[in-house]
Amino acid sequence: MNTPDKTANARPLLIGVSARIYHPGTPGIQVSGVWTKTLHYLEQSVAHWVMSGGAMAVMVPAVDAESVVKRSDIRLDDYAAALDGLVLQGGNDVAPENYGETPQHVDWHGDRIRDRYELELIEAFVKAGKPVFGVCRGFQLINVMYGGTLLQDIATQRPTSASHRDVSVYEHHLHEVDLLPGTRLAALYPGVSRVVTNSIHHQGIKDLAPGFIVEARCPEDGMIEAIRGAGPSYIAAVQWHPEFHDPQTLGTFDDTPMLRDFLAAAQLARDAAAPADTITP
Repeated sequence: MNTPDKTANARPLLIGVSARIYHPGTPGIQVSGVWTKTLHYLEQSVAHWVMSGGAMAVMVPAVDAESVVKRSDIRLDDYAAALDGLVLQGGNDVAPENYGETPQHVDWHGDRIRDRYELELIEAFVKAGKPVFGVCRGFQLINVMYGGTLLQDIATQRPTSASHRDVSVYEHHLHEVDLLPGTRLAALYPGVSRVVTNSIHHQGIKDLAPGFIVEARCPEDGMIEAIRGAGPSYIAAVQWHPEFHDPQTLGTFDDTPMLRDFLAAAQLARDAAAPADTITP
């Protein structure tokens, strides 16, 4: 794919990726060896998606109360200064307490440790003028951070909605998505109004955050599938998983223009922060 303009000797863009977190005691995991430890990990497909645009993926570790390194020792602002953009991975539910609710089911309590860490990451990167892109959980967390709310379980709270998750087929569960005219996302795909994406989520946006616009919806039930901040900061997110779409596979969405747009914003942010004599004309 085409990458943002840079000289042959320029270092590639460095894109931070929030860590997925495994906590010991997760059901279904054998409790021995490494599984007795808290794990921070970067899903390979997410790294490869970022790398497919010519950028480098750098996982940003989290810190919790049990860590040897304490929160006071880590400055996420330093990561935001050193890196050129942020991608929020998918993963566990967002804790309902973060949008003023209590969990309606024991399985929907979310991960408050990861929430706090990623909310701080978003704040640091936005403050540094770096673009932020959310995937699935990241899409939902961005909405919550800026004042929106979530459906804790689509099937329970909107039983007439389309099926948005089938664990038996995981990323091969697909549905159509409409790109809304006049949005930046639609402009990246001229002449395209309806696409097919994967769908691997049981939660979704209930109330849209103020200051955000909807860029895509599921035509079957109107569920929001893509959002973007209306302000000067580059904050965008999609409910599907672009890292699971193969651009060579006909019939499913090619997320390459979307990635290219995000990386171009990261390049602009880097150029804006660089001394004038280091920018190539």
